[in-house]
Amino acid sequence: MCGRFVMTIEPDKFRQFFGVPETPDLVPRYNIAPSQQIFAICQNGDGYRFVRNFRWGLVPSWSKDPAIGHKMINARSETVAEKPAFRGPIRYHRCLIPANGFYEWAHQGKEKTPYFIHRKDLEPIAFAGIWDVWKGPEGSVESCSILTTDANSLVAKIHDRMPVILSSSEFDTWLDREMTDIEKLKILFSPYPSDMLEAFPVSDEVNNPQNDSPECCSPVMGDEP
Repeated sequence: MCGRFVMTIEPDKFRQFFGVPETPDLVPRYNIAPSQQIFAICQNGDGYRFVRNFRWGLVPSWSKDPAIGHKMINARSETVAEKPAFRGPIRYHRCLIPANGFYEWAHQGKEKTPYFIHRKDLEPIAFAGIWDVWKGPEGSVESCSILTTDANSLVAKIHDRMPVILSSSEFDTWLDREMTDIEKLKILFSPYPSDMLEAFPVSDEVNNPQNDSPECCSPVMGDEP
């Protein structure tokens, strides 16, 4: 799964990597948690990419209660086209969710050790995301989910799931508004290559979503996975 992540990409790098002409104010965030606001990249029918703000935790347009979003932070790529909450968004509302890396917790007996997982070359990461808009009496909620897949050999030592990470060569296919054939998208759901990632244990500071500082993703003494 993916329950916390980091986004500290510099504006120039953000524009270059994701192919957007403008960026909002990018405040470094070291411990992004569900229900918080996050940035995502969308694309219109003309191929123009832009940054959009979503609440993390997808609220289906047909839902009676927006609180359902707390249970919708992730969408399993294997069943995303079948679930009522996701089968519309996966066809028509796809996005890229920018990050530097993500956290996962390894269970060791009764203890849980947090790990930070990122690209070895320190380049940005793009999670495959889907979004929807819920309209209620007090206004609308624009929200999103992160797709997950089986863990690669590195992440599997920590957890059995990981987010779907897209390479830059896959952005056009994923964001293409004309692409609605799920079978052609499934090739993008493979686990990201383990030899391109690195994982190390981090402080328990990350366990509290109110903590948001570089210490959350700084290495601490511990076993490599």
